[in-house]
Amino acid sequence: MTDLTNSFATIRRSLPDGAWMAVIAILAGLAIIDPGQWLPNVQFALSALANTAPYIIVAILLIGYLKATGAEAVIARAFEGRQSQMIVLAAIVGGVAPFCSCEVIPFVAGLLAVGVPLPAVMAFWLTSPLIDPPSLMITAAALGWDFAIAKSVLAILLGLFGGFAMAALTGAGLFQDVLRPQSTGGCGSCGPSPFSQRPVWKFWQESERRAVFASESRANGLFLLKWLSLAYLVESLMVHYIPAEQIAAVVGGDGILPIIISAFVGVPAYLNSYAAPALVDGLMTQGMSAGAAMTFMIAGAVSSIPAMTAVWSLVKPRVFAAYAGLGLSGAILSGIVFGAFA
Repeated sequence: MTDLTNSFATIRRSLPDGAWMAVIAILAGLAIIDPGQWLPNVQFALSALANTAPYIIVAILLIGYLKATGAEAVIARAFEGRQSQMIVLAAIVGGVAPFCSCEVIPFVAGLLAVGVPLPAVMAFWLTSPLIDPPSLMITAAALGWDFAIAKSVLAILLGLFGGFAMAALTGAGLFQDVLRPQSTGGCGSCGPSPFSQRPVWKFWQESERRAVFASESRANGLFLLKWLSLAYLVESLMVHYIPAEQIAAVVGGDGILPIIISAFVGVPAYLNSYAAPALVDGLMTQGMSAGAAMTFMIAGAVSSIPAMTAVWSLVKPRVFAAYAGLGLSGAILSGIVFGAFA
């Protein structure tokens, strides 16, 4: 049985990951079903990637710098002082935290273990999957700086909303015991806890940190390339095969109904903040309203598998339910606000 399990694991590791498999499947399907559309779709995706390339390069270098310097150590300082102050700072730093979905687990576990209030952690948790330097750049490239900046502001407001709502609930005596048993262990493969690090801003003076910069830049470059390739291919299919009037009939126009529908469509869509902008651009081209687009992006990011896994792995189900409920309601409110001003 062990040999069989190891064989399956070896086969799985030898295969491309899910995003690349989806890209291959789309291209193969087009070649079989509609060969005449294969080249135009590929040209569409390559053109979109080329237009986004400057933003991607800046994002890759920025996240490589943050990782090489150990800048995440500074983030822990936001969780000091009064609870209201912690909530505000946690919502802000959640937008610049250079954490992958794995690294956020030991970081947040450490916060909860040393007694950081759950409302401040919730503010960080809600903001973190919505915006970071790479996703800001990619959103600006696909949807414009107005949309990207508005999403950043709304992400922080969502963190504040969730943090202070959780403060009210904990003040009423709820959520006193939040951690899962034995959930404070680290993630092993992600390095030391941010609490034990000191940032070194001139990272190029140390060979080990230069190596971190190179490896992180390469890893993030490949990560962004695969997700954007998939996103732009799906966008090309959407624009070509889905009539604009169908999109507009469901999530277009004014009012709150398209926004609510977009929130519930965005939840199961599994859209991280790197793949979502290209798809939302296609939906808006087809008639999706601005408010519905913002709700779709926020609901999808908050409910993405990495974000959900990070929360579920640490806290008990009722806290997880609070995270999901606050994220969904915050996404709807964000869409209403953005739709009113867009």
